[in-house]
Amino acid sequence: MNNKRNLLKIAAALMLAGTAAVPAYAQNVVKVGLILPMTGPFASTGRQIEAAVRLYMAEHGTTVAGKKIELIIKDDGNVADTTKRLAQELVINDRVAVLAGFGLTPLALSTTPIATQAKTPMVVMAAATAMITEQSPYVVRTGFTLPQVTLGIAQWAPKNGIKKVVTLVADYGPGIDAQNSFKKVFTANGGEVLQELRVPVNNPDFAPFLQRVSDAKPDAVFVFVPSGMGSVVMKQFAERGLDKAGIKMIGTGDVVDDDLLNDMGNVALGVVTSMHYSAALDNPANKAYVAGIAKANKGMRPNFHSVGGYDGMHLIYKAIEATKGDTNGDKLLAAMKGQKWDSPRGPVMLDPQTREMVQNVYITKVERVNGALYNVPFDKIEAVKDPAKIK
Repeated sequence: MNNKRNLLKIAAALMLAGTAAVPAYAQNVVKVGLILPMTGPFASTGRQIEAAVRLYMAEHGTTVAGKKIELIIKDDGNVADTTKRLAQELVINDRVAVLAGFGLTPLALSTTPIATQAKTPMVVMAAATAMITEQSPYVVRTGFTLPQVTLGIAQWAPKNGIKKVVTLVADYGPGIDAQNSFKKVFTANGGEVLQELRVPVNNPDFAPFLQRVSDAKPDAVFVFVPSGMGSVVMKQFAERGLDKAGIKMIGTGDVVDDDLLNDMGNVALGVVTSMHYSAALDNPANKAYVAGIAKANKGMRPNFHSVGGYDGMHLIYKAIEATKGDTNGDKLLAAMKGQKWDSPRGPVMLDPQTREMVQNVYITKVERVNGALYNVPFDKIEAVKDPAKIK
């Protein structure tokens, strides 16, 4: 009931805003509202995306189709109610043309009704549960989905001596997506899932769950945790002696996030994951991107979330360019669909049907390169669509 009341308030406010006189300055400005977790346990996601967005704007200027691009950044502290309130304020008070960011699934889901009601494109740069884009026709995603990136490791593992696995995931949308997707593909390729474990996403203690993994004696444990939690899992994995017991760790790239990988130490060496991006990708666009992020951010290494921010800004710029500066939400959305470009992650396209990225998924192994730990790609699956939406 409260949600319905809020949406009616938004609709009324938008109608009033539409009748108000628009200053000449405002007509020449396109505002982009970027909502990110800049504080709290997932602050690294916010920091990475902000750095990438600012780099894109520094490289490509702040004027598109004669319009000045104004970035408004808000910190939701990883609280969904705050995300929702900030989105409402950005739409009604700031009259943004595009909402963007969204670090985790609950934060994105809190905003989808607002995007629909306001007819405002919502560019999801990080949150990765597959169904987010199905919650509003105004949502597009420049990051990834968990079924998409899980595909690589689920196909690779059974072909490389890993036949029995325990899955260990954070107990929320993306974790459940990852667990279900891994099991479906892994078992279809001859693997066996011995146990499926889920850890609370808030204040997780992995130790008792890792003990259950140890007791099951699998060939490997498949891990999904949100970006920022990988170092905790890795530390407890080593403390429980799973590595010394011959149990391998595999997973999606979240667990060996490039931003935090160097601090994980030698226990991370040899971990094989699949992801749509690695800072070690050997292409000219990525080399320039990695150098640009490092130069502007005191040596920061970009991670997979950052590239969602960088490409998200590219998509917004290209849409404004295509509409010749018209900020009508439906026109911007139509201009975004089907866009293709060469990203630091490789060739990408925004699928016009699903509004998801079609992109390469890389199989990587943690190795030491020039003294630092990197996710070094050794295989890839090209042009992967979100498997959750393939009928």
